[in-house]
Amino acid sequence: MRSCSTCGAQVARGEDFCPTCGAYLGWDKGSEPEPPAPDPSAPTARIPVPQTPVPAAPEPPAEPVAEPEPAQPAAVQPAKPVAPRPETNTPVEAPAVEGPPCGACGTPNPPERRFCIRCAAPLVPDSEAPQSNRARRRRRRIDRGKVWRRLVVLAVLIILVIGGVLLYPTGREIVEDVLDKTFGAAPIGPVSSSASGEMPDHPRGKAVDGLRDVYWGTERPGEWAEFNFDHPFRLVGVLVSTGPSRRDEEFRSQARPSRLEITATSSDGRTRTETVEVPDSPATHEVRIKTSDVIKVRVRIETVTGLTEGKHIALGELEFFGRK
Repeated sequence: MRSCSTCGAQVARGEDFCPTCGAYLGWDKGSEPEPPAPDPSAPTARIPVPQTPVPAAPEPPAEPVAEPEPAQPAAVQPAKPVAPRPETNTPVEAPAVEGPPCGACGTPNPPERRFCIRCAAPLVPDSEAPQSNRARRRRRRIDRGKVWRRLVVLAVLIILVIGGVLLYPTGREIVEDVLDKTFGAAPIGPVSSSASGEMPDHPRGKAVDGLRDVYWGTERPGEWAEFNFDHPFRLVGVLVSTGPSRRDEEFRSQARPSRLEITATSSDGRTRTETVEVPDSPATHEVRIKTSDVIKVRVRIETVTGLTEGKHIALGELEFFGRK
């Protein structure tokens, strides 16, 4: 047995992966080289022992010695050949392993293993497998990231709610204005009307009949006419034509309104009023009054031009336009 270098668990010599943490152990197979054994034939170092020097006696002069002749090589008996060591070819069968197969490579593994002996794939669910410190740190970072993302989303939602509450009227008007420009406008006619005053030959209905040379006539400023609609609609504008006729020679034959007060009433009772100056010309004047869910519009004459003895006030045409 040997110890795993990652978690310290006991691992068999033939296994490449740790059964506890799944770490690869192939790098730990090689062991450090053992120190070489001492050679008995090598000379042994001895500690020199100091000795008292003894004076040497004078030697007689040496006589010359003749060098011996080199000896001739003698015959050597040939060595007996050594037979090679027999090698066995019998395969060694590995012990059969009984256990669940690996889901990745199909190799059987002992029941106590948590990682495959061949490919190191996890053999148990992630919830049961022990987690390393690195995996735990990674999971903590992921959890912290989720918390921060949720906090950011919550803060954005709070800001949107507060902004919607504070800027609700302005924001709604911006959206409605964009829709008005996108879908366009169409004429809408009233289904009933009433007035504070009118001339017998020029009733209030003449102002919304679509004919230009007839008109609603009144005797004095301050009179109003009110027009009702059968369903709420988005009012985007009103076209106003003053005077009894479009022809210049007949336009100034009667007095003309110079200032109008237009009040739109919604289905919930809210009102919106616009006071507009009307040019003294036969041309049609556009009044932009934008409000939603309108069911009633009142037009009141505030000031007039050209009102003299024997004349009355002429309001030629009113056209109401709603969003398509």
